[in-house]
Formats: sequence, structure tokens, C-alpha cells
Amino acid sequence: MTATGDNRTGVRTGNDKARQGALADVRVLDFSRVRAGPTCVRMLADFGADVVRIEPPSDTDPNAAMFAEDRLGGDFQNLNRNKRSLSLNLKRPEARAIVERLVQGADIVVENWRPAVKKKLGLDYETLSRINPRIILASISGYGQSGPYVARPAFDQVIQGMGGLMSVTGLPGQGPVRAGIAVSDSSSGLYTAIGILLALHERRNSGHGQWVHTSLLHTMIAMMDFQVARFLNDGELPAQEGNNHPTTCPMGLFSGADGLFNFGVAGEGMWQAFCGVMQQPGWAGDPRFASAELRSRNRAELNPLVQDILSTKPVAHWVDALNAAGIPAGPVYNVEQMLGDAQVQHAHVHTSVLAYGKAERHFVTQPVILERTPARVDTAAPGLGEHSAEVLGELGYSAAEIDGFRAQKVI
Repeated sequence: MTATGDNRTGVRTGNDKARQGALADVRVLDFSRVRAGPTCVRMLADFGADVVRIEPPSDTDPNAAMFAEDRLGGDFQNLNRNKRSLSLNLKRPEARAIVERLVQGADIVVENWRPAVKKKLGLDYETLSRINPRIILASISGYGQSGPYVARPAFDQVIQGMGGLMSVTGLPGQGPVRAGIAVSDSSSGLYTAIGILLALHERRNSGHGQWVHTSLLHTMIAMMDFQVARFLNDGELPAQEGNNHPTTCPMGLFSGADGLFNFGVAGEGMWQAFCGVMQQPGWAGDPRFASAELRSRNRAELNPLVQDILSTKPVAHWVDALNAAGIPAGPVYNVEQMLGDAQVQHAHVHTSVLAYGKAERHFVTQPVILERTPARVDTAAPGLGEHSAEVLGELGYSAAEIDGFRAQKVI
């Protein structure tokens, strides 16, 4: 069955005027759950891709509630906005036939099952590419698509520990500390989105899709960035530095007379400017602080000198004075304070839409700005199976067939 206005079996009719954005001609099937996969797909959806989130019907998956316990909750809504929902029991052969029709008209499939599960469900790249040679399969796993840990499950904190992040987070001697956000999950989603866009670009020339995959572990190690590079190239084993920068001083968390703030001094020109702000010209010629390496080595002597002066005036004074001298500085906010900041409000970092026509839900907007084809938040996360009849109708199924699927618990 051909979708209206399109020459492929479609997920959404080609004459749908509501779709806008840089990816308005892209169709995505989202089989992913938890955070990494939905983060990836959210970016595609916000930039206009037609996304169908495929979820198990009620009472068919014992783990379903863990991934979507509160569909009106802020976390689920934030991850799954701008998507449609098709409930589908993938254990049924009728559902497999529906998936095949969906794949025929899709550009991208996103999943984060363990590799064996993907193969069992017929959603591996070899199977999908036989159905649609242009398909791009994006897979996110805990440890990769092969190797000794291929069958292991994974959660973000486990990966933060294995990827080295916890070993460099926290105060010296405190013991490993997790970061306060899901670093490996969220960054894996973003890396995967980049991979998808690369594959879409390459497909314009080759005409063929490909398999894009990453793992939380590999992504976490990549996010460790200069810390890993220090060890690989210089033999330096990174350790916990608390709020101090591991290689630059003075940089980190300090106290003004009325609160806390961060600033950083990097480079000799900035150091000279800092000495001026502190009204300590003698520091510039002090042999203990004559280079970045010496300042870092003698942090225990320099930081108390700096702190004594900072304690005499309020945070706002120092933030203004340091920034005026070209030295990055800013207060330490909680979330409420952050949202009230003048620059944050100017940047319109959050927006709201109605969920189910009644409950206002608030969302952080995409931080990357495309001036001509910006990201949009048009709809809240859908109800379970909210668009099942709509999507199946677009695939050519009759109302009677859809009612049959519902009665047989296929949808």
C-alpha cells in the first residue's frame, strides 16, 4: 500500500503539512527504551522527523512499567515528545508483518536491545536490509555488538564506574562518586544521532543504508577525553581533584562573602589580568607561580591566598570583575536559580505544550540552533498506543483489520 503523496509504504502521509524542520522528510521507527535511545530519537523528532515509537501493549511485557511508569511524568514526557505511539506485541507473527510494512517505508530504525534479542525479533541489520536496502539501523548497547560482555545488561551508573568517570569525580580520598546526570546514556544518544545523520548523508551518494552502532562503555570512555589522553600519552593516571581543575590553577570553586562561584585562569595573559583584579601585582613575579605548571604544582599555596581575598566581597562583585577582565566566572546555581538567570531566560531554554489536551508539560529545548529550520516542540509524549489506528491506517490496514488486531492483543 502506498501512502498518500509518497512513493513508499509510509509511516505518515506525504501531504501532512504539520511536519516541518530539517528532517521533515525522514521517517523513524523507535523501538528503544530507557534513556539513550529515546534521547537520540528525540533529537531527530525535534528537528521534524516523523517518529513512531513502538511499544508493547499493556500486560504483554513485565518490564514495561519500569520504562514508562508515569507517562505524564517529566522524565518520560521530556524524552518522548514529538513522537507517535504504536502499541505492538512483537511476539505475535501478525506484528512481524506489520513491522515489515513499517520498515519498507522507513529511513531509520533505532533500538537498544541486547544483540541476541534483536536477532530473535528479526530486527538485525541483515534482516532489515533485505526488506529495505536503504534502511539505517541504529543500535545502542551497553558493551557493544560483540565481545566478552555482549550479553550483559547495563545501566548508566555501572558504565560510569567501568568507564573511569567515577574514579575522577568527587573530592580527593572520598572514593568514587557518580555524576549527577546520566552521562553515558545521554552522550550515547547524542553520538548515535550524529552517526545517523552521517549515514543519511552518505546514503545520498551510495543509495544504501548501513548499520550504525555504539555502546555506553565506548561512549563513556570517549567522554573521558583528555583524562584518558593524559594517561595514554603521558602516563599520568588521573585522580579525584574535587572542584579543582586537574592541570590548571587557579580554577575551580571558591567562596565570595555571600556564596560560591566558579572561575578559571588559563594562560599567561589571563594570569596577569587575574593578578590585577586581585590587586596583587607581586603574584605575577612570584617564582612559585611563574608558569601554569608551577601554579598547578603549588596549588596548595596559591588557592588559600586567592580565597582570603575573595572572601572580602560578594559573589556578584567578583563575577563581574573577573568577566570584565576576560576571565570566565559564574555563580553556582541550583536548578531553580539556573532557570531564573537572565541569560537562560533570554535563550528560551524551555517551552511547554499540553499533554492529553489538559496537562501542561514543560520541556528543555534543543541547544543547537538552526536559524532557518529550527527544532520545535509541537506535541507532548503520546499515550500508549495513541496512534496505533492512525499508523496502521496509513500502512493500508482496514478498520476491520485494526479492530481484529486489537481483539487479538496484537496491538
